[in-house]
Amino acid sequence: MWGGFSVDNATLNRFFSLHYLLPFLIAGLAIAHIALLHTRGSSNPLLGTSAVDYVTFYPYLYLKDLLGLLILIFGFSYLVFFEPNLLGHPDNYIKANPLVTPLHIVPE
Repeated sequence: MWGGFSVDNATLNRFFSLHYLLPFLIAGLAIAHIALLHTRGSSNPLLGTSAVDYVTFYPYLYLKDLLGLLILIFGFSYLVFFEPNLLGHPDNYIKANPLVTPLHIVPE
């Protein structure tokens, strides 16, 4: 991964490429996982192999995933629209002064 003696252009290109391609890889694996669940169904937690123990994808797992997605969307919507500063840091509200160095930046 390291392109040379110091962090340089080659190293940065590799890490930027990795961070760009990794979400697409994860999304592709998630789609493949859902497709496999759709075609084969889901087995019981006791690892039975009989055809009676399989749960079909559509009415059960589809509604469960849809409910989880709706809860996630409503949770994020609440944070965005009603509590936008809940996860923020108080230092973000200090007005910037280009003539003063922040106190946490000190010489070695």
